[in-house]
Amino acid sequence: MGSSASREYAEGFGVEDQALTTARGRSEEFGCEPVTPAAGNALRFLAAALDARAVVEVGTGAGVSGLWLLAGMRADGILTSVDTEAEHQRAAKQGFRDAAIASTRTRLINGAALEVLPRLTDGAYDLVFVDGPKGQYVDCLDEALRLLRPGGVVVFAGALGRGRVGESSARDPETVALRDVTKAVREHEQLVPTLIPLGEGLLAAVHRP
Repeated sequence: MGSSASREYAEGFGVEDQALTTARGRSEEFGCEPVTPAAGNALRFLAAALDARAVVEVGTGAGVSGLWLLAGMRADGILTSVDTEAEHQRAAKQGFRDAAIASTRTRLINGAALEVLPRLTDGAYDLVFVDGPKGQYVDCLDEALRLLRPGGVVVFAGALGRGRVGESSARDPETVALRDVTKAVREHEQLVPTLIPLGEGLLAAVHRP
């Protein structure tokens, strides 16, 4: 099986139910770029492997990644999702209702990540998922390390930058920012990193302080 066929096969591994399919449709209407089904499936896997009770998400979108994360979390787990777009969060709430997610399991905070994250509790979270402005990724990494419990995981979406990160000639600000956070994660003494080539790439690391 060739590399393109293997990638296509892997991307087809994540199967979405009706609630996720509907949320993805809403996301496209808003012009969001949610994680692919395969990347969402990886998020669900990580949340389940961590037996996650508390997760922070930066970038609510229309709820696609949130639904995947909630599917992997404990039945009593709470997702805190941060976004500057109130309309997107309203769409996400509808998606959570469509999936019969109890309202007590989600906390949606309208605001900029770097203003909201500092207000959250130190060491209280199992997983931090960042899918916001790429230029803020390095700063979000600093916040994530403060928020995560020992053994918790931080994940950055879009880490491959539509293939530009691996192209040395690409010097646009977003690509440079992605290279910077990848370097910071790879070289951090308290992180065990990996790069998962699903969708536009998930940069993930276990926090071992």
